[in-house]
Amino acid sequence: MKGVPGPTGHVVVVGAGLSGLACALHLLGAGRRVTVVERDAGPGGRAGRMRLGGFEIDTGPTVLTMPHLADEAFAAVGDSLYRRVELTALHPAYRACFADGSSLDVHTGGEAMEAEVRRFAGPVEATGYRELRRWLERLYRAQMSRFIDTNFDSPFALLHPDLARLAALGGFGRLDARIGRFLSDERLRRVFSFQSLYAGVAPAKALAAYAVIAYMDTVAGVWFPKGGMHALPRAMADAAADAGADLRWAAEVSTLERSAGRVRAVRLASGERIACDAVVLSCELPTAYELLGHRPRRPVRPRHAPSAVVLHAGTDRTWPRLAHHTLSFGAAWERTFEELTRTGALMSDPSLLITRPTAHDPSLAPPGRHLHYVLAPCPNTTTGPPATAWAELGPRYRDTLVRELERRGLDGFADSVEEELLVTPLDWTARGHAAGSPFSLSHTFAQTGPFRPRNLVRGVENAVLAGCGTTPGVGVPTVLISGKLAAARITGATGLRPRRVRTAASSPVRAGADDPA
Repeated sequence: MKGVPGPTGHVVVVGAGLSGLACALHLLGAGRRVTVVERDAGPGGRAGRMRLGGFEIDTGPTVLTMPHLADEAFAAVGDSLYRRVELTALHPAYRACFADGSSLDVHTGGEAMEAEVRRFAGPVEATGYRELRRWLERLYRAQMSRFIDTNFDSPFALLHPDLARLAALGGFGRLDARIGRFLSDERLRRVFSFQSLYAGVAPAKALAAYAVIAYMDTVAGVWFPKGGMHALPRAMADAAADAGADLRWAAEVSTLERSAGRVRAVRLASGERIACDAVVLSCELPTAYELLGHRPRRPVRPRHAPSAVVLHAGTDRTWPRLAHHTLSFGAAWERTFEELTRTGALMSDPSLLITRPTAHDPSLAPPGRHLHYVLAPCPNTTTGPPATAWAELGPRYRDTLVRELERRGLDGFADSVEEELLVTPLDWTARGHAAGSPFSLSHTFAQTGPFRPRNLVRGVENAVLAGCGTTPGVGVPTVLISGKLAAARITGATGLRPRRVRTAASSPVRAGADDPA
């Protein structure tokens, strides 16, 4: 594995999102002096926090899977995620509601899910689910250490016996077709393939290897941190501070001082100069390249994942049909992906993710009030409307979404809203997200594994990248890994010993059932 040559005693990490904080903890554990600089007033990055009236809103991801990956970062400094954050295993992980009026609770325990599939679709599909689960487990074991949790120096690193193992499992076929080998019910197939949307590829075109994402949230489990998702980066920042990191908030980087092929110092907009031996850039990829004065040549133009419109609504009521996470599918499916990734039209029959964090932490809202997060995927600003169009389009689309929610059974939603925040591609663009998408580069074959932008920068020997734009990619588990991989480029570590994955079914931490509302 290639690494950063020369002295690395003091490392400046730019950005205190999940990848930057994970990197800082791993560096601290390896004996490095670490300074973290963050443009915002506190940690989190995408996983930020906003107060709206009496409501505490997570501004980024709402689904936590694979918490042991976060715990690895805490363990690097002799700390523990489970000591710092109270986690609740969600049962069900999701509730899936379909256009025909049917619904399915997605359990991560094998027996519970098999029984639910049998109730929902009959014994043949239950048998298919059992076989699918075994396949997902084998797929995860084949991929994790060799193709996800690893630093690639060239595509030739793929030439390993595990590649043949992945091929034998059908990992290079198409996701939708592979899931269809186990399940014939189209509704069930959606539950195990919708995750490819966040990788930016339709299930009919995505590699079957991406079913590893379905493993993460339908087998390994979904968790909720008390205090919301922002509790995770807040705890990571606290652990880093306790381990000796120098954390600088409201500290935006203006330039990097370079000489002889190395970054010598980081200059802040305030004028302060921070000398360093190495720098980790966990900010947005375009921002990192701008600071470095370097944009690598790629044979094809970068392709970004679809974006999202998010409606944060503080309400005076909730609805019994909603679980903590509810997938509300429209009747359309293939057409939805065509609109999002090719024609650039807004979903004509939307599929939505509705999250209700107050189901497990009422303190996120005033007494007797509830918080709902409605995520509607939409085209990015390259494929669909430009960012500026959303100033006028956003409020109209918000009203469309509210009407659709009421049509799907959330009666009185419009009248229930007391506080709200609408986030559109215009807002994502203002935050520096390329193509107005918080999901960064899509996971096409040409942008996956060793073909994704590398975390080492040609021509700058002591600069390393972290975050969802580089390896391994998009999602909370993968950006945590990204931070660890960036640290390994500096420390020379080859990774931690494999640990047993703590699943929602087996964890000793508190398990939670959905509030009956």
